[in-house]
Amino acid sequence: MVFSSTVFLFLFLPLVLGLYFIIKPAYKNTLLLIGSLVFYAWGEPKYVAIMLLSIILNYIFALLIDSNREKKSKIRLILAVSIAANLLILGYFKYAGLLVDSINKLLGTSLADPEIPLPIGISFFTFQAMSYVIDVYRKDSPVQRNPLNLALYISFFPQLIAGPIVRYQTIAEQLVKRKETLNNFGEGTKRFIIGLSKKVFIANNCGFVADQIFAQQPADMSTGLAWIGIIAYSLQIYFDFSGYSDMAIGLARMFGFTFLENFNYPYISKSITEFWRRWHISLSSWFRDYLYIPLGGNRHGVWKTYRNLLIVWCATGFWHGASWTFLAWGFYYAVIIMLERAFLGRWIAKIPSVLQHIYSLVLVMVGWVFFRSETFTYAFSYLKTMFGLSGAGLWDAGAAYYLSEYGVVLVLAMIGSTPLVLKALQKLSEGDSMPRQAAIALFYSFILLLSIVTLVTSTFNPFIYFRF
Repeated sequence: MVFSSTVFLFLFLPLVLGLYFIIKPAYKNTLLLIGSLVFYAWGEPKYVAIMLLSIILNYIFALLIDSNREKKSKIRLILAVSIAANLLILGYFKYAGLLVDSINKLLGTSLADPEIPLPIGISFFTFQAMSYVIDVYRKDSPVQRNPLNLALYISFFPQLIAGPIVRYQTIAEQLVKRKETLNNFGEGTKRFIIGLSKKVFIANNCGFVADQIFAQQPADMSTGLAWIGIIAYSLQIYFDFSGYSDMAIGLARMFGFTFLENFNYPYISKSITEFWRRWHISLSSWFRDYLYIPLGGNRHGVWKTYRNLLIVWCATGFWHGASWTFLAWGFYYAVIIMLERAFLGRWIAKIPSVLQHIYSLVLVMVGWVFFRSETFTYAFSYLKTMFGLSGAGLWDAGAAYYLSEYGVVLVLAMIGSTPLVLKALQKLSEGDSMPRQAAIALFYSFILLLSIVTLVTSTFNPFIYFRF
């Protein structure tokens, strides 16, 4: 089930919300847990067992760590086993096919592809479960003795299948004590509507353009068409994922939970280092706190710092998918961030601000080519066309068509990727006069209605991050 579906909007969400606000507080977590399991099981019920296995294992691991505090070596062993178990489950479902394919290519064997389907959201709920056990080990979070509360933390439907990755310590207290207010519900509803509109109006339209262009061979494109394709994809992935995060944060707030922000206008960055402080914040901070710092961070000299950065960014790339192009994407960012740390960052800081933005955007879009491409051959061919090295022309009828048909959407998306729209909405929301508040309510109602009408009449509604 996806947020931008009629089943979710007209059946699941109204039913869960209605029951949530009429039942006794003691049963609210149980209702949310049952609702979350139904939400996950809607499309593929058999994979609920995988998530339940993850919940049970990590519940036991955390209890074992907490009950053996005095035995340092034992709890270190328990932690190591818990991490290995989580990674084994994730690796089996996500990387077994890539491993077999790589062995066949390397050794010339003909091992059969296991063709293991990827459970939706397994990377997200596995990382949440791992962070819980690690935080209990570090004494950053109390152990959760109520298995239903831990199950709700891991399976809570707003963030279950595409994040943000929520730390247990962020909502540990909210699991047992939270306050639902009319103001929270209203703010959550507005946030959800904004996220839904970002997904429906911008991400889907940009995604249609990107899919049409990336379905072509780079040698058949003009340079202009290649740039339109990667700009459309860059906007699609931002509005797709940030829109989903907005909806997740808004939904959580309706139920009294507060999630941390996951995006902070990454396309206004002036460096790649800044970009990754603004993009998918929950993932970046997860790798920082649970991999980079435990490896030593920047505390043991320059070369070990670079080694740690390389490990973290290769792991980040691999986390996104079982493909060597994802690993290359992570390696690409590792190299740039190491160069910025060594000297490039100081050089970039001295050039005009507009050139800093161009530098950041161009490098990010080059990275998205690897992220979007299924093979290295396609990625390098596409980059050659982008930079006029393939012998193709600068402009063609295809580029003119997409620019004339979707140029307005692309420009609006570019504006929407900056804080300008948010500032305008905040300005309009200032003041408590009844006419102003009525106008705001009408605006959000209109956006919601238009989003629903668009969803009902459209058949193109992908979510990029579901496959991660």
